[in-house]
Amino acid sequence: MPETAAEPPTMHRRPIAAREHGWARALSSALARCAITPNQISVFSVLFAGAGAAMLVWMPTPMGWLGCAACVQLRLLCNLLDGMVAVEGGKQTPTGTLYNEFPDRIADSLLLLGLGTAAGQSWLGWLGALLAALTAYVRLTGASLGLEQDFRGPMAKQHRMAVLTAACLLAAGLGLLGHEVASLILGTAAWGIALGALLTCVARTQAIARLLKGD
Repeated sequence: MPETAAEPPTMHRRPIAAREHGWARALSSALARCAITPNQISVFSVLFAGAGAAMLVWMPTPMGWLGCAACVQLRLLCNLLDGMVAVEGGKQTPTGTLYNEFPDRIADSLLLLGLGTAAGQSWLGWLGALLAALTAYVRLTGASLGLEQDFRGPMAKQHRMAVLTAACLLAAGLGLLGHEVASLILGTAAWGIALGALLTCVARTQAIARLLKGD
């Protein structure tokens, strides 16, 4: 049996505009012709997330923050390509949904725990990681009830990673003013992600309730 794919059926895919870009199609086509599998690409996303988290915690310098921003984008690139290789590349199999979800939860948790720790508020990183996981739980609960998956924000995965990337770049730019400034930037991002994820859980839950009631 071929390797499992990394993306569920198309109707349950996260809408990503970059799928239509020529560079993304060319890169996914090249990968589809290689021996690499969508699952392996998904695992690479976790490795990039782990590297980014490590830089946040153990390399609190402008170079470390820039490195984390790069790792976040590489993680998102893997998230884009695993699905494209699976669906457009014809490498889908039934258990691919596992590789679409589990690596994402691990990658989110690693990066958000790293963010909270780097900001000197490790508990906030744990809170953000929990709420990020809950956004996915609510989305999948709707799917289990026969509804189409709801990827709305205000702090869906792509939004969380955008905030983290922006915070890292800003910390790298202003961190020369002092470590306290960088910690403030990272802490603000951690708070924004946690509160935004909470609002996302509420918004998705309310949407599911409305659909179930036929409103």
